[in-house]
Amino acid sequence: MTEEENKVEAPEISVQAQLDEFKDKYYRALADGENARKRLAKEKQEMLRYGVENAIGEFLPVIDNFETALRHADAASPDIKNWAFGFQMILAQFKEVLHNHGIVAFHSEGCQFDPSFHDAVEIAETDTVPEGTILQEFTKGYKSASRTIRPARVKVAKALRKTDLPEEELAVQQGQEGETL
Repeated sequence: MTEEENKVEAPEISVQAQLDEFKDKYYRALADGENARKRLAKEKQEMLRYGVENAIGEFLPVIDNFETALRHADAASPDIKNWAFGFQMILAQFKEVLHNHGIVAFHSEGCQFDPSFHDAVEIAETDTVPEGTILQEFTKGYKSASRTIRPARVKVAKALRKTDLPEEELAVQQGQEGETL
C-alpha cells in the first residue's frame, strides 16, 4: 500500500468507529428511556394502589361498627331486625368493595404474635399456651397482597413469672434446675 491509500483508509476506520460508538450511545439512550417509562408506570400504579388502600382503610372503623351493631340485632324487636337486614346488605357491599381491591381480614386468635400484623394492646400471663400466642382479638386486622392495611389489636400470652407460681411448683422447678447444672 502506498502512503496515500493508508491516509484514505484511516479516516474510514475512524468514521466507522465513531458511527458504531454513536449507534451504541443511541441504543443505550433508547433503553434508558424505556426503563424510565416502565419505572414511572410502576411507581404510578403503586401510588394509586396505596392511595386506594389508604382511603379504604379509613372505612374500616365504619365496617367494624356495622358488625358490632349487627351482632346485637338478634336480641332486638322484629322491626329492628328488619332494619338490621338492610344494614347487613350494606355491610356486604362494603365487604365486596374490600374484596374487589384485594383487601381481606385476617384471623389472629391462636396464632403467634407478629408485629407486622398485630398491635398488642394487652398482655396476659398464663401457662396454658406458649408465650407469644394471641389469646383474644379486639379489632380485626386487614391486609392486601403487598402490605398490612390495619394491624389487628390483640391480647398476647406471656409466660408466668416464677414468683407467680405456687410455692410447691416453684420448689419443684428450682429442684429440677439444680439437677441439670
